[in-house]
Amino acid sequence: MTPALLSPTTGSLSCPPAAPVHAWMPSSPCGPSCVDIADAAGIVRTGARVLGVVGLLFSFPAINLVTPKRRRSRLHRRYARTMLRCCGIRLRVIDERTSRSDDDARGLLVVAGHVGWTDVLALAAVRPMGFVARADLIDWPLLGGLARFMRVIPIERERLRQLPEVIAAMSARLAAGERIAMFPEGTTWCGRAHGRPRPALFQAAVDSGSPVQPIRLRYLDRDGELSTVPGFVGVDTFLDSARRVLRSKGVVAELVLLPLEEAGTDRHDLARRCEAAMRGEENLNVDAHATAVGTGPTRDIVPDPISATTA
Repeated sequence: MTPALLSPTTGSLSCPPAAPVHAWMPSSPCGPSCVDIADAAGIVRTGARVLGVVGLLFSFPAINLVTPKRRRSRLHRRYARTMLRCCGIRLRVIDERTSRSDDDARGLLVVAGHVGWTDVLALAAVRPMGFVARADLIDWPLLGGLARFMRVIPIERERLRQLPEVIAAMSARLAAGERIAMFPEGTTWCGRAHGRPRPALFQAAVDSGSPVQPIRLRYLDRDGELSTVPGFVGVDTFLDSARRVLRSKGVVAELVLLPLEEAGTDRHDLARRCEAAMRGEENLNVDAHATAVGTGPTRDIVPDPISATTA
């Protein structure tokens, strides 16, 4: 077992990243030791949340089927918000967009940082959309069925040569006017640290001429401080993470909708612009407890995977 390392800056424990399968494979140094152990909800409240989540998941297919298509978008958003609430997480949305052109028929690529599986619920609660997500999500308990309804575009990060297929699928759906969300860091981080967005999947916006909606996503506790409870990192299983989330108290998912970024012609430039928007006033380098284990910005300076797969 690889030992955890102590950050000299933050004093928090973190785990070194696992060896990547290939040079472009995203990895995070965050592990279970990064995640806060929050005040636990009581047995009765936790049980009620579990029943609420299960009830929503089982009722959704039937209700979705009988709902007229023109009303399904609102239904999906309400279901996502209710599901998030059943998980004990409140939603706060701050709209800083300077234009509402994303309400037009144009396709829209949505990008946000990645903390855990609750990110999908938080984004869908703002506006229903498809997602680029890990391929095995389809097989997860509870969330697998929801993923199929959300028309997830699966990606196997271990299969580098699959990238052009994923980008082509994204481009086609964006060109058809759909909203597609992705997490460009490529893996989850605890919420206090973050990685660099990988530019490869931004090519879908460039190819389809679709604008990009950056969203600043973070989780806060009842005191307004950053919360890592929803972090799905390291050796966490889905059940480990679900148990921690369902037993938490006072967690708020805060989403800041930022001004749109036009795609332009260079995915690298587009990724940099979106990163600057998502980080705001923060330093664009990785958080101190991540750099303490040797994953500074230079770690993400690697050859272009699209060029490698098409060479």
